[in-house]
Amino acid sequence: MSDVTIKQLAQVLGMPVDKLLTQLGEAGMKFSDQEQVISSTEKVKLLGFLRRTHGKSEAVAEVDDSAPRQITLKRRTVGELKVATPGGRGAAATAKTVNVEVRAKRTYVKRSVIAEEASAEPEREDAVRKLQESQQQREQEERERIEAEQRRQAEAQQRALDDQQRKAEQEQREAEAATPEVEPVTSGKVEAAAEPEATPEAPPAVAAADDASTVQRIDQRELGMILPRIHEPRKREKLVKPAAAPAAPAAAAATPARTAAAATPAAAGSDAARGKPKHSRERAELPGNKEDREAGKRFAGGQMHLSEADRARRSSSSGKRGKPGRSGGREMSRSSAPSGPHGFSRPTAPVVREVVISDSNIVADLAQKMAVKGSEVVKALFKMGVMATINQTVDHDTAVLVVEELGHTPVADNQNNAEETLAAHTQNVELEGEKITRPPVVTIMGHVDHGKTSLLDYIRRTKVASGEAGGITQHIGAYHVETSKGVITFLDTPGHAAFTSMRARGAQSTDIVILVVAADDGVMPQTVEAVKHARAAKVPLIVAVNKMDKDGANPDNVKQGLVQYEVVPEDWGGDVQFIPVSAKTGAGVEDLLDAISVQAEVMELKAVADGRASGVVIESSLDRGRGPVATVLVQQGTLRKGDFVVCGVEYGRMRALIDETGKQVTEAGPSIPVQVLGLSGVPETGDDFVAVEDERLAREVAEERQQKRRETRMVSKSNRLEDIIAKMGQGVEQQTLNILVKGDVQGSVEALRESLTQIGNDRVRVNVVASGVGGITESDATLAAASKALIIGFNVRADASARKVIETGGLDVRYFSIIYDVIDQVTQAATGLLGMEVREDIIGIAEVRDVFRSSKFGAVAGCMVTEGTVKRSKPIRVLRDNVVIFEGELESLRRFKDLVDEVRNGMECGIAVKQYNDVKPGDQIECFERTEVARTL
Repeated sequence: MSDVTIKQLAQVLGMPVDKLLTQLGEAGMKFSDQEQVISSTEKVKLLGFLRRTHGKSEAVAEVDDSAPRQITLKRRTVGELKVATPGGRGAAATAKTVNVEVRAKRTYVKRSVIAEEASAEPEREDAVRKLQESQQQREQEERERIEAEQRRQAEAQQRALDDQQRKAEQEQREAEAATPEVEPVTSGKVEAAAEPEATPEAPPAVAAADDASTVQRIDQRELGMILPRIHEPRKREKLVKPAAAPAAPAAAAATPARTAAAATPAAAGSDAARGKPKHSRERAELPGNKEDREAGKRFAGGQMHLSEADRARRSSSSGKRGKPGRSGGREMSRSSAPSGPHGFSRPTAPVVREVVISDSNIVADLAQKMAVKGSEVVKALFKMGVMATINQTVDHDTAVLVVEELGHTPVADNQNNAEETLAAHTQNVELEGEKITRPPVVTIMGHVDHGKTSLLDYIRRTKVASGEAGGITQHIGAYHVETSKGVITFLDTPGHAAFTSMRARGAQSTDIVILVVAADDGVMPQTVEAVKHARAAKVPLIVAVNKMDKDGANPDNVKQGLVQYEVVPEDWGGDVQFIPVSAKTGAGVEDLLDAISVQAEVMELKAVADGRASGVVIESSLDRGRGPVATVLVQQGTLRKGDFVVCGVEYGRMRALIDETGKQVTEAGPSIPVQVLGLSGVPETGDDFVAVEDERLAREVAEERQQKRRETRMVSKSNRLEDIIAKMGQGVEQQTLNILVKGDVQGSVEALRESLTQIGNDRVRVNVVASGVGGITESDATLAAASKALIIGFNVRADASARKVIETGGLDVRYFSIIYDVIDQVTQAATGLLGMEVREDIIGIAEVRDVFRSSKFGAVAGCMVTEGTVKRSKPIRVLRDNVVIFEGELESLRRFKDLVDEVRNGMECGIAVKQYNDVKPGDQIECFERTEVARTL
């Protein structure tokens, strides 16, 4: 047996852990914790101590395992036996030799083993006896519980039957008052129904005329007794001969609600067999009372355990099995409706169900939740223009529309308890914590090459712009600077057109936007886009007019350009500050910092400093040595080293916090950007991060988000009718250029993916098969080889294994460090897929003035060239009333009698059309040429 803990051993033995620890201590073994491991030797030692304590002889525990417990001896002897065989028909007898083999086997067992087994036998028998006693006790308790449950059911049935009888009597009295013409019959029924209660001791009548005897039981309910249970044996039956009581058909028709008193079709069908009169009038004349007849019908079948509704249902089913010749039985079985608890009753109104809708829903599951056929759901989807099969998945909005279309109520799926716990935790931190003043977060935006990074370098006293590839910023940077006006956090965004989403993300994470505009360049497209992002984020705007040290600086031109977009300067009556600055000389920088401080004081920026941190991811990347690295901006609370953080679909423990200078810090407060290490993967830029109390909650939230994302990706984009019609109208198959993109940071990869997917037209499109952060790996190269994709590495390179796959497969890999070079080369590659386009250019038109007949050429048209030049080597068309009637080529072009190659505008000529003689005066001969032109995007 393998080593186990003390807690597990106590569970196996069925005893408390404290008692087992006490016994181990008495045996001389020191154990203090229930999670400690106990070995097999220690178990044997404890067993010997317990045997000695209880006065039993200790078994020999330490026996040499090499010594055998028993010995088996085998002996085999071989001998010969001669058997005489008689000869046939006078022949002499012969002797036959038979080989005889004798095998003997004897086993010797040690006496100690026999004694041990003999001592263990009483204990085994005692354990088996106790096990049997406990099993019998459990069975007895189970039987008593079942009997008590059946007794309660019988009492409930009895009470229901009494209520039904009282209700029937009340209806009988009402019917008696409403129908005076059948008063004698109805009153007789009421008296007969009430008679068993009034005279429960009245003996049943015996009819002398009835030869057949029936078996009847005494009604125990009339004696105030409880009905016997189903599993109990029936009591001894009493033989009586009840007389056939008169039954009036009119009374039975007048009270159809009394199902328990109605005669069964089987009893009606067997009247003739018992010698009873057929007609109701003859039966009414026979002596006897109605109580005896009903008692006989109720208990004649040995069905005392059934309720009235069950007996009515069984009697109706037995009537259906009667003889087909009895019309009365058929009518009664047809008129009696199943009124038992198992009878089907059609619902009076449609059933409206609450259907739980998640982010992705399988069509078959939706049908099962609504209790409809799958074809009904598919039909509803087809009516909505979504062609999906029963096994496909639809999104949340489509599922809600389908559920409402089929008349049910959609309900949101509220099973994400971890997400709700996280949201409540974040809300509590914001509400309960004490808010203090925090530094402002300032985002610098503007057009490319307008000096954003240079202005920030002057403020930070650094030289970041000189190290950028191509002299342009291609990453979003986060810095906090301690100035004379206080701490300010700056976010530097790229100005290239491809980084639209990165600029929008910077505007959403900021408090103030500084719009940098070059005084010598004016308002440009990205300047206008930055204004729109600031308006959408509802943040104040400060315009920094840069490059004021240049000779061609014109700040008024900048103001006039921005006024068109509702950015009005303060000196023109607006609310936007315009600060002239120079990033080269530093002029106006102090005024800019003053404007930021004033705006921050007006906004009264505050945040909770004490508590768990929350914020947003500014940038993320994959470092070869450090793993996933994310630049985060703390917005609430304080982020400390060692905290557990949920960041989108990733989670982890903060192993290190690094500021923008590369130094490690222990914590980061509100409005402070830091780089964090320790996440499980590279998060998406723009994801929110929240610090939680333990790793379990972080892992659950991340797994739930991953499951949601996986379900969203699994939702098949079903073919819509509009898409199919659009594809049918194209006619030409669209070419696809597959590209695999790998970059150094998540923001650059996102910008590349969005820019490349916008390249294309109706004939060619760019498909990004995969994108990611980090170097080009072997799996990336294998995927590119399988999809025949172009590999683009943006500031990354391929490793050794990937280069081997690239060389083997002959893949095309291109490395870039400037984003517009990527866009230009991909545009050229996509243009190469378009092929050549054939164009037709009309170079000349000749008008037919007269037609001459020639024996050599047939019809020769005498023409005047009215436009362009007619060339003999080019194809022509013959037009009549501006309609093309023939297309071919010239056979002869002459001027006077000379054969010429071309005839220019305003000159006369003779034209013979090859294989066409139906030229008439007034026709036009159009000369054109075909040229191949490369298609462009």
